[in-house]
Amino acid sequence: MKSRTAITGAVIFVVALWATFEYGHAAPAAVTGGLNIGVVSVRSVISGSQQQARYSAAFMNKQAQLQAQLESRAKDIEAAEANLKTLRPGTEDYLKQLQSVFQKRSELDSEQEFLKQKSSLENKEWMEKLYQATLKTVADLAKEKGLDLVLEKTAPQFPVASGDELMATFSTYKVLYSGNCPDLTNEVIARLDALESLKP
Repeated sequence: MKSRTAITGAVIFVVALWATFEYGHAAPAAVTGGLNIGVVSVRSVISGSQQQARYSAAFMNKQAQLQAQLESRAKDIEAAEANLKTLRPGTEDYLKQLQSVFQKRSELDSEQEFLKQKSSLENKEWMEKLYQATLKTVADLAKEKGLDLVLEKTAPQFPVASGDELMATFSTYKVLYSGNCPDLTNEVIARLDALESLKP
């Protein structure tokens, strides 16, 4: 009777020990299930995109045309200033020419400042549009590939100009190692280049 009781007790102990062992190994796997993570270099997307290349080419061509027009007007002003020197100061003709020179110079300065701000706004709008398209493309790719998270992985560029810029680099560069995480950069570039709605 005692033998049977001892055997039963031993069986219960073994079952309890086995259950504890299984729980101890299985529980962490359920709690620490890993995320599927991908990475993208936004700087590489922008610099490698044909969309960006086309925009830059069109922008530079437009800027060259505007610069040529401004230089032509500047030469007209120089000619007017040269003509002013041929007139006797204080005469009516001299004063009219002086007023014309000042007016043209003021108009040219105003036009240059306007075009500078206009170009800055155009660049800002384009970069916002390109970045928003990049974010959407990344999200679409992540869903297709079953990724839970996509991190920006652009590496810092050295040397930097100043200590402040170096500290900013340290504080903003977060992905120090991505291991075997899938890199979506090239796929993002390809999809962006195929977007008809993103044409500059």
